[in-house]
Amino acid sequence: MSRRIAIVEDEAAIRENYADVLRKQGYEVNTYANRKDAMLAFDIRLPNLAIIDIGLEDEIDGGFKLCQALRSLSETLPIIFLTARDNDFDTVSGLRMGADDYLTKDISLPHLTARIAALFRRMDVIDQPPSPDNQIERDKLSLDIRRLTVQWEGNPIPLTVTEFWMVHALAKFPGHVKSRQILMQESKIFVDGSTITSHIKRIRKKFMQIDDDFDCIETVYGMGYRWNIVPQREAKD
Repeated sequence: MSRRIAIVEDEAAIRENYADVLRKQGYEVNTYANRKDAMLAFDIRLPNLAIIDIGLEDEIDGGFKLCQALRSLSETLPIIFLTARDNDFDTVSGLRMGADDYLTKDISLPHLTARIAALFRRMDVIDQPPSPDNQIERDKLSLDIRRLTVQWEGNPIPLTVTEFWMVHALAKFPGHVKSRQILMQESKIFVDGSTITSHIKRIRKKFMQIDDDFDCIETVYGMGYRWNIVPQREAKD
């Protein structure tokens, strides 16, 4: 069964160009010019992945609102921002709203399709048969790779696909420092260092909504991050 991708982009030529490329890759693609039309469709059936521009017709931040609405419908649906807006504020805002990736429109089409394929490969883990390797227990942390779920003291932590694999990469080898580059490789994402930092901050915030004392993700300044079984009372980013 082919994967369904939704493209929400108000410029027709750009929208159809992306759609044409992805259809040739074997994806089923639905396109929308604005937030309203997209949400009408998403309320009926969610896509397998959404690609969203930020500015949508007369809504300068319509894509942000759409991302938030999609996240409320699904914590694990892969969401990519694809936009001409390349400033740090918009990048961080998009990631804080739950996007898995933030790309600018100068990205090459082969690079875009590679990023999409990487997100789908990470989702495919859910369909793998059960095995002991699918479960990680680290003190209060319980991580189920097959279901892409994380619990802290039995409470579910609503992580996006990208956030899940970052926690997995850290918790799999507690105490090991993971550089941003290694963290990207093991999480199968391709972003810059500042984006990794934004993801880490968002992950910490989600854990702290369950446990005010959560402090297992330690920043090792100049090196990267590590997962500590025994909480470290050191400064965060």
